[in-house]
Amino acid sequence: QVELVESGGGSVQAGGSLRLSCGAVGSLYCMAWFRQVPGKEREGVTSFVLGGRPFYGDFVQGRFAASRDYAKRTLDLQMDNLRPEDSGIYYCAGSETVCRVHTDNGYTSWGQGTQVSVSS
Repeated sequence: QVELVESGGGSVQAGGSLRLSCGAVGSLYCMAWFRQVPGKEREGVTSFVLGGRPFYGDFVQGRFAASRDYAKRTLDLQMDNLRPEDSGIYYCAGSETVCRVHTDNGYTSWGQGTQVSVSS
């Protein structure tokens, strides 16, 4: 396991923006963001493999952009045009073996979670 430290999140109105950041204490093959929204199972927001490009959950629809800094060992998530249904707890995750966005199977490192609240 690798320790993951999240920052960012908060409260905004619909249409607003937030930026999440995740720092890893160690190197990871894959870093990702998942979220837990009320009434739904945990779902993948983005996954970013080492040396690759990010993949996004279907609901993102071009509104979010992930960026990974290998030197700083961070994964940032810029979220624009936020909707009330984006409200929930966002978790940073890491894996040494897999890098899938549609399932959290195989992710062994998890952050503590950060709250995102979007009001209408």
